[in-house]
Amino acid sequence: MDPGGAGRREATPPLPPPFALVAPSLLLGSARAAVATQLLERAGVTLCVNVSRQQPGPRAPDVAELRVPVFDDPAEDLLVHLEPTCAAIEAAVRAGGACLVYCKNGRSRSATVCTAYLMRYRGLSLAQAFQMVKRARPVAEPNPGFWSQLQKYEEALQAQSCLPGEPSGTALPSSGNVPP
Repeated sequence: MDPGGAGRREATPPLPPPFALVAPSLLLGSARAAVATQLLERAGVTLCVNVSRQQPGPRAPDVAELRVPVFDDPAEDLLVHLEPTCAAIEAAVRAGGACLVYCKNGRSRSATVCTAYLMRYRGLSLAQAFQMVKRARPVAEPNPGFWSQLQKYEEALQAQSCLPGEPSGTALPSSGNVPP
């Protein structure tokens, strides 16, 4: 008999990884990921997009932070932040770095931003982009308000690429004024 329990092993489920690779140089995770300095360094992260008002920033040296100050609330306007945030992610990737997009749980806000990035810079539809995000991080689930904003963003991207004489890579206005 083992009264102290020293020989017994408790079956504790392992914690999920703090982040997942969604696409080359694009990582999605929880706030736990931002403080995993060695993991960030190994992944080549040069930019952390903190999609929250309260979560801590990255602690790794040489990792920049872009804060998108929104709560996980369907009434929050994340749409106004999508274009400048996606552009910052693309700039980090083009400079040879990687970007971690995170929020508290890596589920709604950060998944929304990653989905928007894939639509904007990888030319995917909303359905394709979200499927890619969901495959990488199964807990991904934008709240209904953010999902609606992604639909508006997709409509704006489609309208932009259909303009006569306009190249499909031109920037959308960052004011958030997109067609309904």
